[in-house]
Amino acid sequence: MVGHAIAALWLFWAISWLLAASWADPAQKRADIRAEVRYRILWLAGTALMFVPAHGYVGRFRLWMPTLTEAWICVALIAVGIAFAWWARLHLGRLWSATVTAKADHRIVDTGPYGLVRHPIYTGLLLSILATMAVKGTIWGIAGAALLLIGVVVKAKIEENFLRGELGPAYDDYAKRVPMLVPFAPA
Repeated sequence: MVGHAIAALWLFWAISWLLAASWADPAQKRADIRAEVRYRILWLAGTALMFVPAHGYVGRFRLWMPTLTEAWICVALIAVGIAFAWWARLHLGRLWSATVTAKADHRIVDTGPYGLVRHPIYTGLLLSILATMAVKGTIWGIAGAALLLIGVVVKAKIEENFLRGELGPAYDDYAKRVPMLVPFAPA
């Protein structure tokens, strides 16, 4: 039952995220595609490892087995993370893009979840990824989460450099006020 709930949450996120891609305005400028290849490879490998089935597995690659209560807490955290990512996506509106781009009338959005962290979509997804790893309790889950975390940080840094180039000192000021990924951490 827990495994089905986790699969349903991730499936909901993936399908709804893909369908919502049509909301975005066209890009005016893109980051270098070669830079994007790095994080995409990390994301692909991390996702493949993260979703190696673990239900019922009790071999040496399982490092811990959460209780039923702990597993449902992880399911709730996955849902919270996905909801936070969706809040950020809806708040960003037509400025959202799956790749690192600038849109016409691109501007700093520093309200809503973007007042808490500069990359709230990644923050929400990282919470969901870490909760998925915790409920799996396997070496594959840890390796997948690690690759996904590295991939998110790589993409966030590419975005940071790109946005600094596009938005100049205004983005530097925003970065001084708002932490990158962890709410309430020093910026």
